[in-house]
Amino acid sequence: MNVHDSERLAGLLEEAGYVRAGEGQTPDVIVFNTCAVRENADNRLYGNLGHLHPVKKANPGMQIAVGGCLAQKDKGEIVRRAPWVDVVFGTHNIGSLPALLERARIQQEAQVEIAESLEVFPSTLPTRRESPYAAWVAISVGCNNTCTFCIVPALRGKEKDRRPGEILAEIEALVAEGVLEVTLLGQNVNSYGVEFGDRYAFGKLLRACGGVEGLERVRFTSPHPAFFTDDVIEAMAETPNVMPQLHMPLQSGSDRILKAMRRSYRQERYLKIIEKVRAAIPDAAITTDIIVGFPGETEEDFQQTLHVVREARFAGAFTFQYSKRPGTPAAEMDGQVPKEVVQDRYERLVQLVEEISWAENKKQLGRTLEVLVAEGEGRKDEATRRMSGRAPDNRLVHFTPPEGVTIRPGDMVTVQVTYAAPHHLVADGPVLNVRRTRAGDAWEARNAPAEPRSRVLLGMPTIGRPRDAAPAASGCRTR
Repeated sequence: MNVHDSERLAGLLEEAGYVRAGEGQTPDVIVFNTCAVRENADNRLYGNLGHLHPVKKANPGMQIAVGGCLAQKDKGEIVRRAPWVDVVFGTHNIGSLPALLERARIQQEAQVEIAESLEVFPSTLPTRRESPYAAWVAISVGCNNTCTFCIVPALRGKEKDRRPGEILAEIEALVAEGVLEVTLLGQNVNSYGVEFGDRYAFGKLLRACGGVEGLERVRFTSPHPAFFTDDVIEAMAETPNVMPQLHMPLQSGSDRILKAMRRSYRQERYLKIIEKVRAAIPDAAITTDIIVGFPGETEEDFQQTLHVVREARFAGAFTFQYSKRPGTPAAEMDGQVPKEVVQDRYERLVQLVEEISWAENKKQLGRTLEVLVAEGEGRKDEATRRMSGRAPDNRLVHFTPPEGVTIRPGDMVTVQVTYAAPHHLVADGPVLNVRRTRAGDAWEARNAPAEPRSRVLLGMPTIGRPRDAAPAASGCRTR
């Protein structure tokens, strides 16, 4: 969701006349879009702001803006700790960024604007999409839950849902531009419809996506187990372009800890959902989020988490050590677990997750997969002379392109898996088929050499997928 917000910020700035700073150029505008889920996000933001202080002093006129969840949480504290920051804006008013930058420039003083409620649904703002073949589509923002470890509801507000017609119109427009894959976004994506009183709205939306001509892949993230109904499983199984993939946060396998977290499901309920999904979609790859070291967690509680991991056979998991967030109920709970105990449990959890994900990936050996070729997914592609992409179940696949054949991000290739690692698959045999697509055409058009033009020169650097809830930095240049 933060990546998509960063796309909107880029779109707003480009609409206001900014373009991306070139390689090696010092930007005139740098924007940090922040997260507040984990403590290291705070530390990294203030560390980055400290590093920028001498850069700004050496470049009069440079502007620094901080937005997102951390800005919503800290408000004026950011300017107090880093008085060289020019603009602070919250989660509900990202559309104000260009005006705030201009106001700070004219008035020569910091502008802090934190709206307490949503001003405009974010997806109505201009967006500079990072990918011409895959797109994020927000169907809701905010959260109505009260998980004791989570600060998001306090910063993002109550859930606000878009009307289905607006969502489908955006998807159809994206497909017309060449997009083949969309990911539906919501803090609790499957509670979609709560605002207009339709508890089956999410399943209906998935089925409606199946009717969008040219849309080949549909994904969604992240559902909440408490709201995961059978009609959603049926919609996933019966809608051909909904991919056989499910990311469903577990957080803990202990009923006692789930209760303390205010997660309104228990181990049995969670595993029953996994069982039903596997029965309806046998090839589904299921991934999750897990927190270790929540206050009061005992070794017995932790063993329950390991039990669920063994039973669920996750294809992968994002694993986190509990991070105390000021303002959350969990931060004040008794029984804060010592750091060394948390670290030990974390290492044991990661080892088990990797053992299982590797075993699950080995089951893919010999399978023939159609892979949507991606850009920037394989960090070692240049050294290995491979390309990379995503299988229907979202597994990362590295493959060797045939000589003399141009394959572009957005194209589809059919390959056979020859090797499995815990976090990826390799297909080093011959590419069985290459399907050139409208998405590949769009990628090619976007990357064609631009004709030299005289214009205002500003910019935004590449926005990456946040792995660790750290603030993402963006930069713009003027002259």
